[in-house]
Amino acid sequence: MDITIRAVRDADHAELGEMTAQAYLADGHLDFNEDDAYLHVLRDVAGRAARAEVLVAERDGRVLGGVTFAAPGSPLADIAGPDEAEFRMLAVAHAARGQGAGEALVRACVERARAIEGVTGLVLSTQRSMAGAHRIYVRLGFVRTPERDWAPIEGLKLLTYRLKL
Repeated sequence: MDITIRAVRDADHAELGEMTAQAYLADGHLDFNEDDAYLHVLRDVAGRAARAEVLVAERDGRVLGGVTFAAPGSPLADIAGPDEAEFRMLAVAHAARGQGAGEALVRACVERARAIEGVTGLVLSTQRSMAGAHRIYVRLGFVRTPERDWAPIEGLKLLTYRLKL
């Protein structure tokens, strides 16, 4: 019953997009619920996959969750410097939580970042309310970087973390 991490396939786009959207909605991470403009971004796996690497965690052929890995220079990187990689939109289906899929996805991002010559760190932005994800980041050695916290829209402060590679 191992978890496999692989590149997203075209056939996964709709399922992973809806899974990501529902994870953010159900956990209360979207201020405007179904009317939140970010919901479209979360559902647009095909758009992300065209500009970055989207990974999925699967077990027994079932997609459990996904993440977007942005290498240096990717248009999807929000806070990464020129020597940093970034990951975004980590989401695990509610039914699959607590089984290691989220951690496996983060570890895959760490491995990818370490494999890129010249990359010295892996960064991410997160909401204060994403406590479960924060536990994964700290367990894997990420450190809070409050000096990099930012707000993509007024009223939404994102916290940042960095892993030194």
